[in-house]
Amino acid sequence: MRDNASEVADIRDAVHLCIDMQNIFAPGGLWATPWMERVLPTIASIASRHPARTMFTRFITPQDPEDRPGQWQSYFHRWRQATRRYLPPSGLELVPALGRFAPPATVIDKPAYSAFSNPTLAGLLVDKNIGTIVITGAETDVCVLSTVLSAVDLGFRVVLVEDALCSSSDVGHDALMTMYRTRFHGQVDLVTAEELAEFWRE
Repeated sequence: MRDNASEVADIRDAVHLCIDMQNIFAPGGLWATPWMERVLPTIASIASRHPARTMFTRFITPQDPEDRPGQWQSYFHRWRQATRRYLPPSGLELVPALGRFAPPATVIDKPAYSAFSNPTLAGLLVDKNIGTIVITGAETDVCVLSTVLSAVDLGFRVVLVEDALCSSSDVGHDALMTMYRTRFHGQVDLVTAEELAEFWRE
């Protein structure tokens, strides 16, 4: 816990946006993220407390590389095994420990890194009068980063649950956590899951 509780403002009018906790990133998956198992119980605990206010994103790969624009084609030529032509459908599903919360949790499919690459997400948040997005998931330095920057640009308060984020790169994770703390003061708050439970006032 923090020595000074006033450092964290109450969290209201919020949703829990969990990024890309899918089988493809789980141990044994094509893009396995070793930290996922470590943070999964924490994310599941948050989702269990706020199931109707939880949104899970899924990174949906194309059927073929040519189905994506520009540099995404080169990316998926390199990762052809990740395209839906080769990847079993189960690879893109949420890990079972989280999939059980949907419904009532919402699932948002996206074609790119940011959760907001699905244009319906921003509209859903506005319709629900959401002012704060509580972010967990994978990966700290890729899809989480892209989502955070999009959310900041759109004017949302972002709360990152620091013990509920994971990456396949320790260096990338640590660098981004430092950046969030030092470069986005007033727009991005970092809390622990314990602090989130204390400060989230629905």
